[in-house]
Amino acid sequence: MTIAADLARFALSQAPASEAASRFTELSLFDWATAGLAGRDEPVSRAARAMALGEGATGGSTVIGGGKVHPRAAALANGAISHALDYDDTHFLHIGHPSVVVMSAALAIAEVEGSRGADFLAALTRGLELACRVGDWLGRSHYEAGFHQTGTAGAFGATAAAGRILGLDEAAMTSALGLATTRAAGLKSQFGTMAKPLNAGFAAEVGVTCALLARYGVVSNPEAFEDAQGFGATHAGSDRRQAFDGIGRDWVFPEVSYKYHACCHGLHAMLECLAEIKAGGVAPEAVERIIITTNPRWFAVCNKPEPTTGLEAKFSYRMTAAMALHGVDTADLGVYDEATCRRADLVALRDKVVVEGDAALADTASQVVADLKDGTRRSASHDLAATPDPARTALRLKAKSATLLGVAQSEALWQAVSTLNQDAVGLAGLAEQLEASR
Repeated sequence: MTIAADLARFALSQAPASEAASRFTELSLFDWATAGLAGRDEPVSRAARAMALGEGATGGSTVIGGGKVHPRAAALANGAISHALDYDDTHFLHIGHPSVVVMSAALAIAEVEGSRGADFLAALTRGLELACRVGDWLGRSHYEAGFHQTGTAGAFGATAAAGRILGLDEAAMTSALGLATTRAAGLKSQFGTMAKPLNAGFAAEVGVTCALLARYGVVSNPEAFEDAQGFGATHAGSDRRQAFDGIGRDWVFPEVSYKYHACCHGLHAMLECLAEIKAGGVAPEAVERIIITTNPRWFAVCNKPEPTTGLEAKFSYRMTAAMALHGVDTADLGVYDEATCRRADLVALRDKVVVEGDAALADTASQVVADLKDGTRRSASHDLAATPDPARTALRLKAKSATLLGVAQSEALWQAVSTLNQDAVGLAGLAEQLEASR
């Protein structure tokens, strides 16, 4: 069996997913929709939505922020819109953002196919798991060569989810996945520009297009993943075949990591440590020094020592640490501004923060030590790769959503997602929430 055939068989299997995989799929759907609604007015979101609506094509797929268009256009627009704030989930095995791609593609197809909510969720679960497995197969060599796994591995998850909703058989799904190898793309050189969220949009559109073409009979090379001129070999893949071990039996997607802070994901483990220390009764004025230890891989990304703008603050261990201990809501997009960077109490605490590197630490982990003026010491450690507790995750995602959208809209969105698994429920409620404009 080829990789594409094995993945096709997994994507179409009717065997039930694990309880954890199903639960985290629903949580990620809620988080994805929250991120999309919060980012619907960003410049790249307005541009992507305008293009989709301006093409004049009619269709039944919802665009976040309003309008119905062809599924390919909706997938592209919604992928970009929901990744515009970079506030959607991350999977460190995948080395990217799986939900933003898979969900944008699956919803676009599910709406026009009239799918039941339960079938839509099942397709999401398979697509998300497949994207993570392919990301692991490609490995860090692929990422470090400059490829953006959100755009590359994500496209295969999107194809699988869309193809399952379309009812492809195993041969057609194999062709769809093989066809995606010739279109999956995305470069890290676009980070920091509007093209970064478009990597997610392009990947979602690839999934829809390849699944539709396979439905109409297009046949591709079944060895397109592992061929000597296939995707792995030409895209610096590590060809880690063990990445597919146990697929369908052991589920890796529940290791997904959510962003609870509106800043670089490299800061999140540290912020979780500080939340624990603060909860232990440590007040900012009691601190003599804070020592943050992290993998030095992050130093070139998010270690701006003295940020002066809101964007720089999002990439600063020292400033976000000061914000967290002072009780600033780091989930709120609005707190990252020049005024925050100039606050005298924050700057004073910022200057007591020391950042150190330890290559032995996983790049998902941080350790924090707070030396207090009374001579005592408090410490905490956190690893984002640890599988989260679903009940606690739900509470935190609802709090994040309420911060971004307001309580009323957040609760309506939660209700729309949480009822999808009921047999008689379709996608109209979710689509209605996504169409909402400010």
